[in-house]
Amino acid sequence: MASLSLITPSPEIRDELHRRGGDTARRCFQCATCSAVCSLAPDDQPFPRRQMLMAQWGQIDRLAADPAVWLCHQCNDCTVRCPRNARPGDVLQAVRSMVIEGLAAPAWLGRLVGKARSTWPLLLGAPILFWVVLLGLTGHLAWPAHVTAFEQVVPHVLIYSVFLPVAAWVLAVVFIEGGRFWAFLGSSSPPRRGSFFGALLPVLGEIGTHRRFARCEAARPRRTGHFLLMWGFVGAAVTSGLLVVALYGFGMEMPLPLGHPFKILGNLSAIALVVGVVLLVVERWSQPRVSGATTAFDTFFLTVVFLVVATGVLSEVARLTLPGQVAGGVYVAHLSFVLTLFLSFPYSKFAHALYRTLAMTHERMTAAE
Repeated sequence: MASLSLITPSPEIRDELHRRGGDTARRCFQCATCSAVCSLAPDDQPFPRRQMLMAQWGQIDRLAADPAVWLCHQCNDCTVRCPRNARPGDVLQAVRSMVIEGLAAPAWLGRLVGKARSTWPLLLGAPILFWVVLLGLTGHLAWPAHVTAFEQVVPHVLIYSVFLPVAAWVLAVVFIEGGRFWAFLGSSSPPRRGSFFGALLPVLGEIGTHRRFARCEAARPRRTGHFLLMWGFVGAAVTSGLLVVALYGFGMEMPLPLGHPFKILGNLSAIALVVGVVLLVVERWSQPRVSGATTAFDTFFLTVVFLVVATGVLSEVARLTLPGQVAGGVYVAHLSFVLTLFLSFPYSKFAHALYRTLAMTHERMTAAE
């Protein structure tokens, strides 16, 4: 006689899913409409019907090892056509947030960001307090009446002494979490074949063009917001790198004139970020059924991005038009929100960039002949 495998439901996991906005999973009666209408699900491995069943049973370990959870882009074609309003897109979004928290290193930081609804004051306030204390201890809280360069507010050596170790730490965390996730994916899938980087390159092309998002129907307008947000971040990162090279490699004086190519790239990136955030927020407010349930996991990320961009733009305006104390305060707030964004990257919705990229790469490698 064949051995039987006992599946035990987990009420705790179902309660956590409920807290994160995935409580509608209980309405699903497995009609498979969601899998039938999903334009992203492959014919041989349709989703999200099976994933909805696992969510109902609280099988988070099996869901964590399932690449389909991340191949879902929350188009919500399934949600708008579900006859039971089980909202599969929202359920998988809740599962993704649980996976991010479950793989977090260290675990307490994952829980801190995962419970952003109650920890916002700490997540946003602690970096502000850190910068104020650091500037006070180093004697840099006395700003001039008129700020001509932000070096007068926070010396570059302080900025790099903070952000370079933080960036190294975040990269180490990403490597650890990515390794855990990659091992999970390989634990219950066909063997991977071929080169990782050979599969990664076309995946980056797909992500860069948002090609899969273009196949969605209900939430297709969200593609523009996501596209602008992604490339805004890329442009801002490239601008920062160019400024470091210009400052220390060629001794270029700061601040750069508004017409300088680096400044133009930075400003265009900021515009892309602002427009992207606004489009996503407007879409979420105007079409909640299509955009999905609004949770702290979503709003925390969008809020931090908005604060980073808003204070960055206001810093430039304040430097040119407002007293030094005001300009300095806005700039310190900007650095604080950037620090929050950096530190929360591996634990917030920003981590989709890591997990979805790995899942799509895994998909290509398991499909390779």
